Amino acid sequence: MASNILFLPFRKSHSLVLSDAIRQYISGKYDQHPDMFKQDLEVIDSLRREAINVREPHVSGLKKIAAYAAQLVWMGGKFPIDIGADFTWFPALGYNTKRPISQDNLKFELCNILFNLAALYSQLAVSVNFSSPDGLKSAANYFCLAAGIISHIKDKVVPELRTAPVEDMDIVTLESLQELLLAQGQECFWQKAVMDGYKDSSIAKLAARVSDLYSTAGDWAVQSEAISSEWIHHMAAKHHHFAAAAQYRQACDCLEKRKYGEEVARLRDSMICVNDALKESRYVNKTVLSDLNGLKNKVSEDLKRAEKDNDLIYLNPVPPKSELKTLERAGMVVARVPPDVASPLDHLGDNALFGAPLFAKLVPFAVHLAASIYEERRDRLVNTQLTAPLSALTSSIHSTLSALSLPGSLQALEKPLGIPSALLAHAEELRQSDALARLDRSFADTAKLKATDTATFASGRDALLAEEAEDAALRARFGTLRWTRPPSREAAPKLHNQIAEIESYLASAAASDDLVRDTYRNLAPLLRILAGPERALADFVPASRRAVIPPKLEAEASALRTCLNDIARLESRRRRRIEAIREAARGDDVRRALLAEAARLERERPDVTIVTAHFEAFFDARLGSRYDSEIAALAADAEEQAALLRAVERANADFVRARRGEGGGEREKVLQQLEGAWVGYKDVVAKLEMGRTFYNDLSRIVGRFREEAREFGYRRRAEAAGLESDLSLPPLSSLSLQNQAQQQQQQPAQQAHSSHSSRSQREEPMPAPIATRNPAPPPQPQQQQQQPPLQPGPVAGMWNPEMGIRFGGSPAQGGDGKKQQQPQAGVWDPSAGLRFG
Repeated sequence: MASNILFLPFRKSHSLVLSDAIRQYISGKYDQHPDMFKQDLEVIDSLRREAINVREPHVSGLKKIAAYAAQLVWMGGKFPIDIGADFTWFPALGYNTKRPISQDNLKFELCNILFNLAALYSQLAVSVNFSSPDGLKSAANYFCLAAGIISHIKDKVVPELRTAPVEDMDIVTLESLQELLLAQGQECFWQKAVMDGYKDSSIAKLAARVSDLYSTAGDWAVQSEAISSEWIHHMAAKHHHFAAAAQYRQACDCLEKRKYGEEVARLRDSMICVNDALKESRYVNKTVLSDLNGLKNKVSEDLKRAEKDNDLIYLNPVPPKSELKTLERAGMVVARVPPDVASPLDHLGDNALFGAPLFAKLVPFAVHLAASIYEERRDRLVNTQLTAPLSALTSSIHSTLSALSLPGSLQALEKPLGIPSALLAHAEELRQSDALARLDRSFADTAKLKATDTATFASGRDALLAEEAEDAALRARFGTLRWTRPPSREAAPKLHNQIAEIESYLASAAASDDLVRDTYRNLAPLLRILAGPERALADFVPASRRAVIPPKLEAEASALRTCLNDIARLESRRRRRIEAIREAARGDDVRRALLAEAARLERERPDVTIVTAHFEAFFDARLGSRYDSEIAALAADAEEQAALLRAVERANADFVRARRGEGGGEREKVLQQLEGAWVGYKDVVAKLEMGRTFYNDLSRIVGRFREEAREFGYRRRAEAAGLESDLSLPPLSSLSLQNQAQQQQQQPAQQAHSSHSSRSQREEPMPAPIATRNPAPPPQPQQQQQQPPLQPGPVAGMWNPEMGIRFGGSPAQGGDGKKQQQPQAGVWDPSAGLRFG
């Protein structure tokens, strides 16, 4: 393995039973049973196990990793990105390679798998025989493929993560790795050209391109938090090395073309580049350093020879560097994405390289989402553009008739005794349907739905606000300079905005509920009479005294009755139309058509993951074909109604003029009240149905809000725990060297310490103290501030605590106040204490 070439290390992962998460997701989210995919579940676990266990540079590992990556891409069209599996990976680069990172993200898993595929290609490149042209050609090819995979990760996979990339796979790191791999591939072509004996000018062009690529890689690397300083120094050394090699080869070409002055100039520049590269000698490995020294020796020898020959023989002027023509570049490498990575779905099939696609019979997740979106749009269109306008037209009929006291005034005239047949029909319908009990149940059901939605929303809101409070507490604890992650409202603005939106929905719905309840409360007495026994209804309606109708009044009444019958037929036809529209909407099963559309999209664009946006044209076409004609008919319906109402108003005016002076006003008033109660009942029923539909729709919204809020809270708490753990570690400046220094200084015989010596030795930690054995001047006795107990004299060769410790040449304190004997040269005297510095 070439030691002057870098390779990407593998990222490591924990074992994971991915099939458990997939099985659970299929069971909870799809209509199909997980046992239908038992074999596929076993295969996906096997593929992952084989892919993450590739640890050696062997070509057999390429298929194992690429096959799993292809299935991950395919599964992206079947499952959501957060399938419920925590993929745990250890970084390959940087200073945190021992700290695992877990994410519930299929794209994160794909990033890591593809990174390992690039790492395998780079290690295959390093493992070939660099002493043969074929080996160098293979290595260059492997490096180009590795660079292509890194480019694919950067351009195609990372943007789909939906989260910030991990430290060693951010954009600057991937850019640096891509350029590094290309530089090493170009270096292989340069080495092959040297081995094959190419012209010096061609080799110079190749070397110049190598230098450029290493320079670009280094520029990106210094912006990365994950690329080590060792690699950065390696890239810098290589950049200068190949700049020197390029100038050297161009100088050789100048010698061949008898451009002796330019030869000297380029050799001088080559020497400058070599010296710049050797500035990195402390940080590069021996092979790189040996290559640099070999180049320096060769350039130095040729420079001496060239300068001597030019000074003595040729006498050509040596141009300054600014006048030298810039070297041309010959680029031989490009980032090439392997076909099985660029178009992985092309390699999935019954007879394809990676086998049949897994979970092929599972309806794509995007189709389920698209079906839900279509149903929501269809119901919204039916309600807002069809049934609601039709109901509004009917309400305008009732308002107009009520203002004209119809049909009560006509019924009082036509049937002066007993109950009108229309009113009897209304009463019978109320009794048959048990209307009052049904209304009470509807109010109770609506209240339950409202309470459930409110509780679900409150749970999600409380989870979100609790996370915000926890984040604020940790921010206050650690300070904004250390607690650098965004606040809760910045991290999830959509969720926090939804709180106000849903609260406004609930408040508006509560106001509507109160209005409907008040309306029903006002109508209830009349509805009880209508729904009660027929005898009680007959007693409630007063009788008229007149039994004979004048001919003119009878004619006007007949004309008015004809107009009212036309209105009644219009209402009946409209009710049937509304029911037919709703029935058609309920029977509008779009799933089969969506599956056909998804199959068409997969055939036309197999490399693109199907998302709901791909079905927009399908939605528009289907909704238009089914409901545009109904919407267009609304205008004609409104015109017909307006004409009928104008006819009713004219006939009623004639009827009122012919009826002047006639009695029956009290009966007319009661009949009109009962008719109004019937109309109000139908309105309350319709509004209760609308309320039930509203709260059912709201339950999906608040349920999704609660799940997203909880998931956000769990994710933020895990993130906070990691950040808090990092911030809670003691800083390096708090680590003391005192204990280590004391252990180095203490002798086995020094076991007992007096309280005085303990107090005298309490000093601040000092950086790297070193005890010296050099002879020190005898310490001078000092007057003690407090007379210590009498201690026996020190034994020769043993240190006594009362001797004190001398720092930086300060006099030590003698135990008995007497002058000690001068120590022998080269022998440490315990009475001299310890001298530091």
